[in-house]
Amino acid sequence: MDTPHEGAACNLIDKESQMKRYYSEGEALTRLPELDQPLLQSNLPAEIENLRLADSWQRGTGRSSKTLLNSPACGILLIAMKQNTETKEHRVDGRITIHTLVGHIRLRLPDQIVELPAGHLLMLDRGIAHDVQAVDESVFLLTMCWHGGTARSAPDNV
Repeated sequence: MDTPHEGAACNLIDKESQMKRYYSEGEALTRLPELDQPLLQSNLPAEIENLRLADSWQRGTGRSSKTLLNSPACGILLIAMKQNTETKEHRVDGRITIHTLVGHIRLRLPDQIVELPAGHLLMLDRGIAHDVQAVDESVFLLTMCWHGGTARSAPDNV
């Protein structure tokens, strides 16, 4: 688990959709079962360094990500974004938290802009459209929680 998974170059929306495909309604995890264990531990400084070494980061796409947890109840992504890069507007079917570890990100919501410098945590209810911009080179944890323990995520057509 020291290197980013295949598909690390996917944008955030694709990563959320990818997590949704790991599950079928009520079925057990069939892909990446190592990310749904009773005990998981991550060395975040090492994971962040690995994200900065990933092909997607080196090619200049501006983003690199790794799935740290993928269970029927929730998923956790570690995401690194280069300065001035952004994700397109999207929404998640579950509640999310965004915890900025490094840098400064900005979320555009339908009726406001929220600044999230390092050390800040945002909780966002399900279905709220948002996009993410890296004001500085940034790293954040995205946690997605699905009601009822069944993975749901951003629509594939976003």
